[in-house]
Amino acid sequence: MPKDAAVEGFAGLVRALKARDGRSYEALGRRLSVSASTLHRYCSGATVPEEFAVVDRLALLCGADEEERRALEVAWTEADRARRRAASPAPTPAPAVSAAPESNPEPSAPEAPRARPRRGAPAPLVVVAAAVALVVLALAATLLGDPTRTASDSAPASTAPERTAAPLPFTWSIGSQLWEGGCGHTYLVDRAPRAVAPPPVAADSGAWAGTHGAVHGGEALVRITVQGRSPSDAVVLHALHVRVVDRAAPLPWNAYRMDNGCGGAVTPRHFAVALDRPRPLARPVDGLDASGAEVRKIPAVSFPYKVTSSDPEELLVSARTAGCDCRWYLELEWSAGGRTGTVRITDGGKPFRTSGTRGRPTYVHDSAEGRWITDSDSGQTG
Repeated sequence: MPKDAAVEGFAGLVRALKARDGRSYEALGRRLSVSASTLHRYCSGATVPEEFAVVDRLALLCGADEEERRALEVAWTEADRARRRAASPAPTPAPAVSAAPESNPEPSAPEAPRARPRRGAPAPLVVVAAAVALVVLALAATLLGDPTRTASDSAPASTAPERTAAPLPFTWSIGSQLWEGGCGHTYLVDRAPRAVAPPPVAADSGAWAGTHGAVHGGEALVRITVQGRSPSDAVVLHALHVRVVDRAAPLPWNAYRMDNGCGGAVTPRHFAVALDRPRPLARPVDGLDASGAEVRKIPAVSFPYKVTSSDPEELLVSARTAGCDCRWYLELEWSAGGRTGTVRITDGGKPFRTSGTRGRPTYVHDSAEGRWITDSDSGQTG
């Protein structure tokens, strides 16, 4: 199937950036916290990133100027629109409805004659109008007849105009439908296997999850990209807090794994969150790079961080649970130029949601047979 022209055009720009930089897919992937295979799919046009942030960071790493970054964003927007069109199911025509035979209408009952008002009795509207006029006259007499009342007494007090809050000195965006290594994830879905579509590519996971009402099973990965507005005035990020707003029993739904355990050469450094704890914390964890001859540790970096317009930062959060259906959000503390504040990080205005999968029926997709099968049927465990 030929690629869409917008997707191919975007992929060509990404390939040009990668060729200009000269680094390998593995080396660039480590800096972007994506796998080498995921970056290769971006360059080949097999996948369009779900967010522009990762592409913008690639452009910055490869030395792109402002004009090139704007052109890249325009190309990504068109390619993303083409991807969404391809992922949207075609509308099914509505079944034709045969016209029902006409039936003989029932004869309507004759309209009852209206009661004629008694001669000499005032009409209701006249009575109401007279009452309203009396109330208005009485109110006017009260206001005008009181010599101590002034114009300022009757006029509403003017209120001072509200102060407009200053804009944040940085921008932030999130990715909440991430898969481990770009290919491994589990969703809980309240549907039988025959009613669940095959697993999508990672870039289309948001649309797939929304269509199925899916909830992250066992783990949710959230990527927060923070970028300053000024190239010289840094914003300091001080801490990341976890707030659990609701705990319930794990969902009694089926678990659907998006792969059979793909794994990746690079495990990015991240913040681990144990949602089952009474007061969860975001704990920095080292990453691992197994793309070379030897496994190399990627040291975790604790707060504080500094960000500018030319030096953004990415925070990857891994929130796990085994014993609850948890709804949660994050709070990011910052300071800049004598100002301080806290930003609430949510999933489009709603809390993130993660539910345990222990004891739930687990299914993987058999691409050869085109159907979901259980772990025991596939020979997989866990």
